[in-house]
Amino acid sequence: MQPKLKKRLGDLLVEEGLLTEVQLLNALKEQRSLGLKLGTTLIHLGYLSEDQILTFLSRQLNIPIVDLVKVKIDPNAIQLLPEVHARRLRALAIADDGEKVTLVVSDPADLQSLDVLAELLKGRNFELKIAKEDQLIESFDRVYRRTQEIASFAVKLSAEHGESSGFDASSVDLGGEGSDATVMKLLHSLFEDAVQVGASDIHIEPDEKVLRIRQRVDGVLQETLIPESGIASALVLRIKLMAQLNISEKRLPQDGRFNLKVKGRSVDIRVSTMPIQAGESVVMRLLDQSAGILSFEQIGIPKHLQERITLQLKRPNGLILVTGPTGSGKTTTLYSALNMLNEPGNKIITVEDPVEYRLSRVNQVQVNSKIGLEFSTVLRTALRQDPDILLVGEMRDKETMEIGLRGALTGHLVLSTLHTNDAISSTLRLLDMGAPGYLVASALRAVVAQRLIRRLCNDCKTDGAPTIGQQILLDQITTEETSKLTFHSAQGCQRCQHTGYKGRIGVFELLELDEAMVSALRLDDTEGFSIAAKKSKLFQPLALSALDYAQQGITSLEEVFKLVDRFEISDKKYDIPVADVVSSSTTDKKDPYSLDFE
Repeated sequence: MQPKLKKRLGDLLVEEGLLTEVQLLNALKEQRSLGLKLGTTLIHLGYLSEDQILTFLSRQLNIPIVDLVKVKIDPNAIQLLPEVHARRLRALAIADDGEKVTLVVSDPADLQSLDVLAELLKGRNFELKIAKEDQLIESFDRVYRRTQEIASFAVKLSAEHGESSGFDASSVDLGGEGSDATVMKLLHSLFEDAVQVGASDIHIEPDEKVLRIRQRVDGVLQETLIPESGIASALVLRIKLMAQLNISEKRLPQDGRFNLKVKGRSVDIRVSTMPIQAGESVVMRLLDQSAGILSFEQIGIPKHLQERITLQLKRPNGLILVTGPTGSGKTTTLYSALNMLNEPGNKIITVEDPVEYRLSRVNQVQVNSKIGLEFSTVLRTALRQDPDILLVGEMRDKETMEIGLRGALTGHLVLSTLHTNDAISSTLRLLDMGAPGYLVASALRAVVAQRLIRRLCNDCKTDGAPTIGQQILLDQITTEETSKLTFHSAQGCQRCQHTGYKGRIGVFELLELDEAMVSALRLDDTEGFSIAAKKSKLFQPLALSALDYAQQGITSLEEVFKLVDRFEISDKKYDIPVADVVSSSTTDKKDPYSLDFE
């Protein structure tokens, strides 16, 4: 028999002095108009907090309160309640010892929901625990991965078409997004799972005996193995159809895109296919259009850098570069800058491959090499379209670079990207590509270099002093005394899927060219330029910027050291790779809810 309040909740709260008669009458009136539960109404009106109500119910019903972030959840128990019912009833099965099931609920006084739960558990005994509603909702997204759903669709698809028979266009339902084809259901489950965990990319990689699906979450790949390797060609075929690619061409790489509604969000999906030994590999980049364009502050650019970058963007002409490796957020930063500059008085033209986000009032052109619409071709035309601001998706060749540089010299503000490791090497890269030093010196105004590093999970991070190996590296990054500073490290909990990290933040360095740097460039003196850049009082390297975050407890030293490949110890006795001195005690742990069907 389940715990039951002796009186109505409102009367008990009044008796306990937590609520007045007037407040109760107002709450009951509001409850009838809103159609909410009394507890939710009391919180909505500000009469009581959620903590007060939960503590009261815990005491009255003798049910313990649990912190779902810290409690251990049994993945097998989760499946006792289907996701749709768990979300509707605000209940989560966290343990099953064979005799009874442990259920966590947000409202233990809701007898109607308890009766439904008893029916879903088919008469099995269960004990109740209480947790905050927002913790339950967050847990649903984390623990209800599409494991069984994806496995079921994979088996069904394999049975429908056979392991070795292969697929052709006629074997797949072409009914579109509303199609009942099993392959579409499988793909939709994959996309829902990816959006649910915040994945930026999905990799579909056929192997000889398994189909390997990997998702990049916070910059780290999480692997899924599906034994039904024969379904790979069906998935690839359907993705090609959605991206309007040539389904008969399997020997050459192809690129495309399409848009889907996933969990109420509009997601643009960029598709890249590549022939490999066991078939075709597909990588899909997920771009959440519903999130909108982020501001500099949301990206994580420190305030002092925001002000300096904004001043550079307000200049009427010149070249500003954003640099970093693939996946470091360069495009996001550029779009933030464009969003700031997007005013009626500015004519903005972008040349991209592909166009990632749509901006009103901005003339966005997507290059198409198949018809000869290359970067250089579009840029020449763009300069005749009377623009104030040009965005070049990437300085990928000498011709594009020279047109961009000359555009910056003829009264235009030009924004572009380069794939280099830091701000100083970006400038030198322009010289390596064949740009004359005097041209770079005259056109280039500033370079922003960036990386994305993982944020420590606030619920499980622990503090401590640096290890000996870490202290060696810290001494090379900064001259400040760090041995007595407290840093934080990753541990792992339910909320961060036992990785110790949740989300990412940008790390930035800004190089603004001064007289000494410009003089060195005009003389093609690359060494002199590097020395002048490092001596600049306003220049702070990426590693130091990341160290600031580590000192604030935002990230770990392990993430800081990832920004530098190698240090030479000052007394020359050692030449130590970072991997040899950084502790490996906090390496990523396996996600207990990862999809693994082996």
